Amino acid sequence: MKLRINATDLDVPAGWEDAPLVSVLRDGLGLTGTKFGCGKGLCGACTVHLDGVATFSCVLPVSAAVGKSITTIEGLAGGQGLHPVQRAWLDESVPQCGYCQAGQIMSAAALLAERSDPDDATVKRAMAGNLCRCGTYERIRRGIARAAELSREAN
Repeated sequence: MKLRINATDLDVPAGWEDAPLVSVLRDGLGLTGTKFGCGKGLCGACTVHLDGVATFSCVLPVSAAVGKSITTIEGLAGGQGLHPVQRAWLDESVPQCGYCQAGQIMSAAALLAERSDPDDATVKRAMAGNLCRCGTYERIRRGIARAAELSREAN
């Protein structure tokens, strides 16, 4: 079984064919940026992009990802320095403990790929599936606004 991850075709190690995608990424392929949180699709720590759509990888069987393009936090920038969301996260000092932040960043990047200048209600809806135990929600919203600004400046 092959997966297209971060623009590279990778073989799923034997024995992982029935596992959730997050387990294959982390434990089978060593891509540990995607975090395991709740295992039930409730916290968003495991968010990756599947064909550009923010997807909880803890509830997605790896077989459902075959033939699709998977982007993890490791591949978000595509080798071009930092993605605007990653840059904004640093500019706005968004992370506290950091555990949920990869999932937060992936959800924010998917949102901004769809809507370049979302209003606050749209941001809240798009980010509702991502929980932050540290409560950095206001900084996350500021980070998304900053990322939108950085993206506009780059174009």
